[in-house]
Amino acid sequence: MTQLILIRHGETLWNTQRRMQGQLDSPLTERGLWQACRLGERLQTQPFAALYSSDLPRARLTAERIADATGHAIIDDARLRERHFGVFEGMTRAEMEKHDAEIYARFMSRDPQYAVPGGESPAGFFARCRAALEELAARHAGQTIAVVTHGLVLDAAYRAASGLALEVLRPVPLVNASLNWFACDGGRWSAGRWGDADHLGADGVTIFGDGSV
Repeated sequence: MTQLILIRHGETLWNTQRRMQGQLDSPLTERGLWQACRLGERLQTQPFAALYSSDLPRARLTAERIADATGHAIIDDARLRERHFGVFEGMTRAEMEKHDAEIYARFMSRDPQYAVPGGESPAGFFARCRAALEELAARHAGQTIAVVTHGLVLDAAYRAASGLALEVLRPVPLVNASLNWFACDGGRWSAGRWGDADHLGADGVTIFGDGSV
């Protein structure tokens, strides 16, 4: 059994603008940098064997603040990137619908097999995330690891643990700079605490779970 602490990156500019980030870059805001520093302080008291990160800048910068505090080396892994949203990346929902109403409607239908042009389908993305996380868990069997990643990677882990179908809306929010606790043993998943942001205090929490990932 491996314990995985999955960590969402700090708040970004496009989070605040409700833009679809996907695999494009959006810088951390001042609040996001502060959140990343608080993550580092929190994890100083949480033993873990290895620190992994998506190679996208918003996750990597968050991981750097953790590494500065804990002394871990960062292991980059491109498989931990956010889902690719193709032609919709960088757009708000209103801009997506204006760009192509038919593609937007198909996207909003939550068809697990539908990929926006240039992007990934929910099913393909889920398979990527699950395979990557299970491989890391096998690599660190019996240990605890920290993984800095993105909202929908957390969503994939939640669905793996709960059995929630891809076409069903997730009932819990995505919290920036939160700790999300999972256990994985082979293909068997279980979930612990979700959206743990005690290190941020009541005024430091930002929640963007409406597609602005």
